[in-house]
Amino acid sequence: MLKLNNISKQYKDFSLNDISFTVSDGDYFILLGESGAGKSMILETIAGLVSPDKGSILLSDKDITKAKIQKRNIGLVFQDHAVFPHYSVEENIAYPLHSMSLRPEVKKKEVRTIARQLSIDNLLDRRPASLSGGELQRVALARTLVQRPKVLLLDEPLASLDTMLKAELRAMLRNIHRNGQTMLHVTHDYEEALSLGNRIVVITNGEIIQEGTPQEVFQNPKSEFVAHFVGVKNFFPVKIFVENGMTFAQISNTIQVRLITEPSQVNGFMMILGEDILLSKGAIESSSTNNWQGHVVEIVPTAKGIDVSVDIGVVIHALITPESLTKLEIEEGTCCWIHVKATAVKFISL
Repeated sequence: MLKLNNISKQYKDFSLNDISFTVSDGDYFILLGESGAGKSMILETIAGLVSPDKGSILLSDKDITKAKIQKRNIGLVFQDHAVFPHYSVEENIAYPLHSMSLRPEVKKKEVRTIARQLSIDNLLDRRPASLSGGELQRVALARTLVQRPKVLLLDEPLASLDTMLKAELRAMLRNIHRNGQTMLHVTHDYEEALSLGNRIVVITNGEIIQEGTPQEVFQNPKSEFVAHFVGVKNFFPVKIFVENGMTFAQISNTIQVRLITEPSQVNGFMMILGEDILLSKGAIESSSTNNWQGHVVEIVPTAKGIDVSVDIGVVIHALITPESLTKLEIEEGTCCWIHVKATAVKFISL
């Protein structure tokens, strides 16, 4: 188990502020945040490259805050691979073993075992200059994993790869994790976080603003920043009121949304996932309690489907399939209807 207790670090124009979290054995733990949020600095502090001004780092209940880098049993893979260009792949992987009291044949076996696990055993005689970005990343991972670290730290490992290579590397990382490796992975990509992590910490401006499972973070963001960062577009500050025994959220002077929540909660945020919104070209019979007419502002293809933004007095984003868009026969500038069930509207209290 890796535990950070109130880690703080002050620089001229940036600071980490009381960073605390626990990575349990077997976790695939994600640090998620925009560039400059402080994610990489946290990794460097755990690895021993940066000394905190205050706080402590514990690994397996042992305080390693001031331990030497080589004594931490922590492996760090940098975003830029940092492999030795004048060494072969085999020599790169074997490099960390030179300081260990191992027989040459044992070192060779360890290198070939990890190379085979990462599907680069056919590259052992090659030089880094002849490798692709994905192959270089595998070499960097192998060089770190051959040390058998207690925790593997990954700094944006997929950032520089194309879509196909990202898919391959994600599968490889999941396999490493399934084999029992505890992992702490830094990324700014929420889809990457969702597909890999079992625990997520969201960080901005050197502070943790939310922690939980992927489902908790992505389905129930605790702030407007988190909602927008993870791709939730329908997120509005609201006031709650009760009328005729029903609870409503007031978005604007003209837009009220029926929802299911405790009427005692007065102020907060309202969220509707795009995939929970039904579109129709005209008024229809629907079980939805929220129905509005508006005009289509924009239609944008995305990786998840078609994002249709509709102005009903505020702009609402619906996520539909390409097939649904064809059937609806709507275009930018045309009118359509939005339908949302009260149970699909989520309220987050302040």
